[in-house]
Amino acid sequence: MNIFRLAGDMTHLASVLVLLLKIHTIKSCAGVSLKTQELYALVFATRYLDIITDFVSVYNTIMKLIFLGSSFSIVWYIRRHRVVRRSYDKDQDTFRHYFLMLPCLLLALVIHEKFTFREVIWTFSIYLEAVAILPQLVLLQRTRNIDNLTGQYVFLLGAYRAFYILNWVYRYFTEPHYVHWITWIAGLVQTLLYADFFYYYFESWKNNVRLQLPA
Repeated sequence: MNIFRLAGDMTHLASVLVLLLKIHTIKSCAGVSLKTQELYALVFATRYLDIITDFVSVYNTIMKLIFLGSSFSIVWYIRRHRVVRRSYDKDQDTFRHYFLMLPCLLLALVIHEKFTFREVIWTFSIYLEAVAILPQLVLLQRTRNIDNLTGQYVFLLGAYRAFYILNWVYRYFTEPHYVHWITWIAGLVQTLLYADFFYYYFESWKNNVRLQLPA
């Protein structure tokens, strides 16, 4: 554990709490992509298959349980909650997210560190997480006007990955033989997908105006 890893975990946790705050207190999921939330639920379900068999630490287990529980809770809220689901804009959230899954699985079958079921599924989760934000970004471009909580949620998600890149750089220079090309490249791709959003987020913050993404 180092400061960059901790900062990444905390910003990731903060992003989930911000989204749950919006959904639970305001009873609205306006501007939130169900497609992205379903992809994240799949990411955590496949990545944390070892939660029962392998114990790393109490911190590690708690974080896994939080991300598993929160991701499926958000999907449930948007799909099933009698009030929240009314605010879901399915006419705008039309990104065909299922088409992201197969390429990620095929890539995991071809490029992995070890050809075992758990390793391939874990690698699949890494590739899928890299592109899971795409439906959300597309939805924000279509709706144009973005409320503060949704903007903060996406910003914190991007910041989490940026902190993790700093964590990898730190570990590369402080830990011998620390090399994880698959994680590094996927994480870099994921961060680059946020670049346009970050630009407009900081512009809106600097000019004190409502966040808008170009169509």
